[in-house]
Amino acid sequence: MIAINENAAPGSTPAAEQNNYLTCDSGLRSWLFTLDHKRIGVMYLAGILLTFLIGGLIALVIRLELFTPGKAFLSEDRYNELFTLHGAIMTFLFLIPSIPAALGNFLLPVMLGAKDVAFPRMNLASFYLWVVGAIFFLLALVLGGLDTGWTFYTPYSTTTSSTVIAATIGVFILGFSSIFTGLNFVVTINTMRPPGMTWFKMPLFLWSLYATSIIQLLATPVLGITMILLTAEKMLGIGIFDPALGGDPVLYQHFFWFYSHPAVYIMILPAMGVISELISVFSSKPIFGYRFIAFSSIAIALLGFLVWGHHMFISSDSPLAAVIFSALTFSVSIPSGIKVFNWLATMYKGSIRLTTPMCYALSFILLFGIGGLTGLFLGALATDVHLHDTYFVVAHFHYVMMGGTLIAFLAALHYWWPKMFGRMFNEFWAKVACLVIFVGFNWTFFPQFLLGTRGMPRRYARYEAEFQSLHQVSTVGAMVLGVGLFICAGVLLMSLIRGRRAPSNPWGAATLEWQCSSPPPHHNFEQCPLATDPYDYSELVFEGEDEGFVRRPPDFPKRSNLPEEEPALV
Repeated sequence: MIAINENAAPGSTPAAEQNNYLTCDSGLRSWLFTLDHKRIGVMYLAGILLTFLIGGLIALVIRLELFTPGKAFLSEDRYNELFTLHGAIMTFLFLIPSIPAALGNFLLPVMLGAKDVAFPRMNLASFYLWVVGAIFFLLALVLGGLDTGWTFYTPYSTTTSSTVIAATIGVFILGFSSIFTGLNFVVTINTMRPPGMTWFKMPLFLWSLYATSIIQLLATPVLGITMILLTAEKMLGIGIFDPALGGDPVLYQHFFWFYSHPAVYIMILPAMGVISELISVFSSKPIFGYRFIAFSSIAIALLGFLVWGHHMFISSDSPLAAVIFSALTFSVSIPSGIKVFNWLATMYKGSIRLTTPMCYALSFILLFGIGGLTGLFLGALATDVHLHDTYFVVAHFHYVMMGGTLIAFLAALHYWWPKMFGRMFNEFWAKVACLVIFVGFNWTFFPQFLLGTRGMPRRYARYEAEFQSLHQVSTVGAMVLGVGLFICAGVLLMSLIRGRRAPSNPWGAATLEWQCSSPPPHHNFEQCPLATDPYDYSELVFEGEDEGFVRRPPDFPKRSNLPEEEPALV
């Protein structure tokens, strides 16, 4: 419990600058055995960015192979291995842990005004479980490859000679990492909120992490059990999924998608929480419909458990079950729509600042909107039968996962980068990167909607000549997207070398993490933080680039709450 100190002055102090979490202790050992949630978050960030690089390079290789209908440089078997590893790495090693494990670990205690998470040792264990799980995926690559697709569908996965067991063990271990993180977040939010921070005065990013943690705790054990059953089936031939032994391969699909569809919300709910924060801050307005957004996160988490059957409309489901799953699929779009309309209402008549994080947030709304609307065609029985297993599904999935989770991750990274590392990045080049990524993304994946409607199957290494032009457009777009991502990486890395020192609150946000120095002290706060309304900007005034935004008492003479070099867009 934290006592509120109303005399606490925000802003960095010389002691804080000398004793921040990055410099308070040195040496490799101090990082490898740290219990500081911030350092664990940074190690997570480095690990998932490395896996994102690997998965992204594999994607570029796949797109280059698809530039021509015939063989370019990959055999059919090698192509199968690469798209399997791309999907598995991006899903299990990047998308699922990206915002919760990396940014959530860093930010959650600071946003609560706490010193750390509830279970610091469990937090460190979750990171090392992630590392061990990643190593098993690398073993699958080195020991002969994996060609089942990232879903490991039976009966092929139980009969192939590729390294299925190494990959399934890796997924099993990664599941424990996810469970540990979820448990830690639930307990921390329940027990370590400061005085004055009730449930409905908590930042919406924390609401999204709480809803995500519920999914991690309830759904991930199902995935772990499924991977163990698949491993036992392959090693012992016990006949759970193999029809030749009396098993049912469709049973595997039910088990897998009961976890994997809620896992979509493990990826997208934290992204929505990020956007809720950014839209409010850079519109300089309290979030519209706070309670609706908060409860919609819980609604998405719960409804996500009821819609797994829409992945199986052509997998022998009964007509009645298909109709029920279709109706439930449409219902889950309601809380998502609530969020989008509340974001738009927040921006209405707001003083919008087009900073780099806000540009990514606006990109998210458009791209996620396209992903959500195209999902309606896959939730409707009449159209799903035609579009199932085509490039339409590939495009829809990437618009939701990359256009949603990845873009929100980049928005969050730019927003909290000054807080994490104490340096400001170059706004001009960061916006250039955002524009190139946005153009490259649409250039890559929008043509795939057209490919799908024309009948181009997904996962095929070879295709008919009539699809070549759209494949080539998509491949060129992938190159543009890759350039944008490398520019983004360069901007952030250069900021660590040449960036000016970040003030405590460069954006004018009101949540607690902006009351400590940038980067934060080892114990997060030199003085106990003020428990304030996370969306009340009325007392924040801009004191200049070096000082950022400072909270003043209500009777203090008001100054413009916007930097002069960033005029408001009404």
